[in-house]
Amino acid sequence: VLQRTANRGSISTGPYQIDNSLKFERDNSESIVTTTQAAGNQKTWTFSAWIKRSRLSYDWDNIFGAGTIYTLFTAEDDLVFTMYNGTTYQLQTDRKFRDTSAWYHIVVQLDTTQSTASNRAKIWVNGVQETSFSTETYPNQNDTFDLGGQGSSANWIQLGRFYSGARHFSGYMADVYYLNGTAEDADAFGETDEDTGIWIPKAYTGSGYGTQGFHYKFDNASDLGEDSSGEGHNANQKNNITAADQATDTPTNNFCTLNPLMANAGPANYLPITEGGTKAVNTAAAYKIANSTFGVTSGKWYWEVKATDVNGVTAIGVTMPFFWDADYTLQGCIYYGQTGQRYNNASASTFGATYTDGDIISFALDMDATPPTMTVYKNNSSQGNLMAGLSINGTGGAFLPPKEDGYFPKVVGYNANTFECNFGGYTSFSISSAASDANGYGTFEYAPPTGYYALCTKNLAEYG
Repeated sequence: VLQRTANRGSISTGPYQIDNSLKFERDNSESIVTTTQAAGNQKTWTFSAWIKRSRLSYDWDNIFGAGTIYTLFTAEDDLVFTMYNGTTYQLQTDRKFRDTSAWYHIVVQLDTTQSTASNRAKIWVNGVQETSFSTETYPNQNDTFDLGGQGSSANWIQLGRFYSGARHFSGYMADVYYLNGTAEDADAFGETDEDTGIWIPKAYTGSGYGTQGFHYKFDNASDLGEDSSGEGHNANQKNNITAADQATDTPTNNFCTLNPLMANAGPANYLPITEGGTKAVNTAAAYKIANSTFGVTSGKWYWEVKATDVNGVTAIGVTMPFFWDADYTLQGCIYYGQTGQRYNNASASTFGATYTDGDIISFALDMDATPPTMTVYKNNSSQGNLMAGLSINGTGGAFLPPKEDGYFPKVVGYNANTFECNFGGYTSFSISSAASDANGYGTFEYAPPTGYYALCTKNLAEYG
C-alpha cells in the first residue's frame, strides 16, 4: 500500500520546519544508544518519530526499543510493537509499509494504568490510530516493563537496533521524541495541513520528558545524539554514526532517493540499494537496475551520480514508465560509461567521453523544453545534450515518450558496479564544495546550472 495522500512529506510551508534527519544503515551497524538515564516510569511512555525507509523486507528492521520491548518492521513490512516482561504482548499491523518515497510519522504509546485493555498500547501512523491488527494482545493493567535505567544494561534505550546490538534499521529518522511518564497522542507532534490535507510535523510544547525523555533533532553534526529538550538527556553512544550521516532529507522537504520497488523486469533485476536509498551495488553477472522514487513531468532538475566502480556495463540516465513492462535494462535514455555512447531504447549512438572509477556524472534535465533536453556533465565538463535529435513519439529506436508519463533518474549495472547517487538530501560519497541550488536546497559536489533545482518536494511544489 502506497500512502500517497498521507505521507509524501510536507510540500507546504508549515510553521514548523525540520532541517535535518539522521541516516541509519543496517550494513554499517549504525545506532544511537543512551545508557545514562535514571530509572524511569515503567508503566507509561510515548515514542514519536518521522521515519523514511530505504530498504524493504528485512526481518527485525528495528526503529526503537530496549531489551525485549521494541518497535520494528517485519520481513513482510508490517509494523510491530512488542512488549515483553515474561509474557509477550504485541500489536502487529495487517497492512504493509512499503513506500520508500515518503516519510511516515509513527507514534507508539504505552500506558498500562488504563482500565481498558486496548488503551494500554497504541500505534498511530500519520495521525491515524491503527486499529486493525494481525496480532493484538495487550498487557495487564499496571504491568511494568524495563526500559532505560531499569534492570540490566540490555535495557538501555536504543534507536536503530535491537538490544543485542544486531538487527539494525535502514532509512532516515527525524524529529525523534521519547517521553517517559507521559502518554501523548499523535496530535501532540503533528497536525493536518489545512491546504493539502497532508499530515505534517508540529513542535511538541509539553514538558512530559520525565527522567529519561529526549528530543533528537539531529541538527548538531558534532553531536548527533544531542538532546534538544532542555533536559540534557544526550545519547552517549553513537555507534558507527558520524557527521557524514546527517541529512537534509526531512518530512518538511522530502528528497528523491532510489526505489527498490521499481525495476523493468521485477525483483530479480533490482540493484541492491543501501545508504539511505542512494547507493546501488551490483555483484552479479546480470543486468541490474535502480530507478528513482521521484519522476518529473515539468521543471528543470539536477542530480549527480558517482561512478564509484565501473565494470561490465555501467550506464546512468533516465527511464520512463512507458518501458517498465519490457525486459530491456537499456531502455530510456542513458550514458554508457565504457564507450561513452548514448543508449536510447537499446539503440546505441556516439555521444561523449568514457568515464571510469570515481568520475562524477551530473545531469541537468529540462522537462519544460519540447522535446525535453538533458545536458550531461563528466566531472563538471559538459558532454552535451543526451536527448539531442530525439522526438516525442518518434519512430524506430530513437524517440522519447510523452512528458506526462514522467521521466525518472536511473542507473544500470552488469557485473561489478557501484553507483553513489546524490539527489541533494544525502549521499555516501564525500562532498568537498557543498554547492546548493538557487533556493538553497541540496548539497552537491558541483553547483547546479542556473535555473536547475534539486529533486525535493519544496522545489517540486514550485516548479514540478
